Amino acid sequence: MIRINLLGRARPKAARQAVPLEATLQIVFFVLSLVVAGGILYYDWHSMKQQSAEVRNQITRLTGEKARLEQLKAQVDESEKQRVVLQQRINIIEELQRNRTGGQELLNALANTVSRTDTLWLTSLQRRGNVLTLVGSAGSINAVANFITQLRRSGYFDQVEIRESQQDAAITTVQMFNFTLTAQFALPQAAPAARPAGPAAAPPARKG
Repeated sequence: MIRINLLGRARPKAARQAVPLEATLQIVFFVLSLVVAGGILYYDWHSMKQQSAEVRNQITRLTGEKARLEQLKAQVDESEKQRVVLQQRINIIEELQRNRTGGQELLNALANTVSRTDTLWLTSLQRRGNVLTLVGSAGSINAVANFITQLRRSGYFDQVEIRESQQDAAITTVQMFNFTLTAQFALPQAAPAARPAGPAAAPPARKG
C-alpha cells in the first residue's frame, strides 16, 4: 500500500541506539586478552619445540658418547687381561731368578709337562727352597690328573700333592677348574759313570 504524506512534514528518522562505552571497552579488552594469550601460547610452543630439538640432539650425542666409552672400556679390559698375564709371567721369572739353582731346568721341566697336558694353564709359581706351589686353571679334572702324572714322570718332581681343586663359579660360559698343587723339585741324579777297565791280568807263568 502507498502512503501519501498530506501534511507536508518530514518523517522523523529512527533514533540510533548508542553502544555503551563500558561494553566497548570490555570487547576491546577481551580481544586484547585473546591476542596476548595467543602470543603467550605461541611463545611457549616455540620454546618447547626448541627444547625438544635440543633434547633430541643431546640424546644423539650421549648415545654416541656411550658407544665410544663402551668400546674404550672393552679395550681397557683387554689390556688389563694382557697385563695380568704378563705380570704372572714376570712373577714366575722373578721367582726363578731368586732361586737360580736349577732355575733353567725347572722352567724347561714345567714347560714340557704343561705342553703335554691339554686345556691346562699355570698362573702362579712359588718356590721356597725345593718346595713348589703351583696355581693354575684347567678345563677338566682329568686335565689336572694328567698334569700330576706328567710331573711325576718327568723325573724332576716328587711328592706331588693336590691342595685344592674347585670349579670357577665366575666363568659360566665354559667349565673351568682352579687348582693348587705342591711338589718337591730336584734335579735328576746323573747315572754313575762306568769305571774304565784296567789292564788285563797276565796269565800265570808255567813252571818248567
